[in-house]
Amino acid sequence: MIIQPRTRGFICLTAHPEGTAEHIKQQIDYVKSKGKIANGPKKVLVIGASTGFGIASRITAAFGSDAATIGVFFEKPASEGKLGTAGWYNSAAFENEAHAAGLYAKSINGDAFSDEIKKQTIELIKKDLGQVDLVVYSLASPRRTHPKTGVQYASVLKPIEQPFTDKTVDFHTGVVSDITINPVENQEDIDNTVAVMGGEDWKFWIEDLKAAGVLAEGVKTVAYSYIGPELTYPIYRNGTIGRAKDDLEATVPALNELLSDVHGVSYVSVNKALVTQSSSAIPVVPLYISLLYKVMKEKGIHEGTIEQMQRLFAERLYTGSAPALDEKGRIRVDDLEMRDDVQQEVVELWKQTTTENLESISDIKGYRDDFFNLFGFNFDQIDYEKDTNEVVPVPSIEN
Repeated sequence: MIIQPRTRGFICLTAHPEGTAEHIKQQIDYVKSKGKIANGPKKVLVIGASTGFGIASRITAAFGSDAATIGVFFEKPASEGKLGTAGWYNSAAFENEAHAAGLYAKSINGDAFSDEIKKQTIELIKKDLGQVDLVVYSLASPRRTHPKTGVQYASVLKPIEQPFTDKTVDFHTGVVSDITINPVENQEDIDNTVAVMGGEDWKFWIEDLKAAGVLAEGVKTVAYSYIGPELTYPIYRNGTIGRAKDDLEATVPALNELLSDVHGVSYVSVNKALVTQSSSAIPVVPLYISLLYKVMKEKGIHEGTIEQMQRLFAERLYTGSAPALDEKGRIRVDDLEMRDDVQQEVVELWKQTTTENLESISDIKGYRDDFFNLFGFNFDQIDYEKDTNEVVPVPSIEN
């Protein structure tokens, strides 16, 4: 097939297997360029392992400290005449690169919220690894079926109490406009969002893994969060998603107690604003990120997803001592984004931004490139006019 990008809103409907493989290779090359992470993890489970921070965590563990990795994700496989999802192709490329490097890597494709996938994962750990010493929780899903009750929950992306009006951008066209988002109408929408994106499933995973005896002495587990600047607070941190992130962060003490007898520890890492499939869906955020990229690149402190995860592992999680935490007990690798000088410049640019000056005062091109890179497009090394084989298997998964 000749595969070109086709988009609908903030979603890319196609993915390029050779392009995604190039994206994975570039991330691997970066991690290798930073050298080995001393005392890094050796047997790692990544839940939500196919895109964004999840795949970057898996790459960092494998190629930064030679870890054996198991990845859990829910992606659409490729078949003849039908493209797989970007996450499917990412996982295929990762496994191929890991196996070529002599590293153990296996994957499980299914609903990570379900008891069935938890059980399947535990069986694989027991069979192949015995125990894991790091569990990364990086699930991003708009829906969840509760494994105990069967109730289905859908998250909503809305402010709470007050409507929110501010600038946003259509990053495809570069049109800057005002958008108003009405608040949630009832508590149920908030509760549903917390049920999907909060800490309950992370806790279920750790409870099941511990009960099965597959957590190693001194195990670490980390989940990912975001805070961001005040200008995104109404739609993000003070909105429905923020309530879910509060719940995720509030899970840490319970997990620390649960892990105390194996001397384990849990963390939430607050990461930088980056282009992901999830962040592209949030109004206001693409414009903020394009301005942030401009400022951080000019200051020489920009990081992408893989740079963030490599720094988290090398400079926070595996330094030989406990990482520095903020007043709420969180690891902060958004520290460069939230520097006062960075935020002040972004706020000034925000006030000035219009459709007419967007290209000159922001890094909207960098935003677009990062977005399309997620799906394997906009890589100079790839000839997108050539036929490519869409049927790419994940080696450890039988279709």
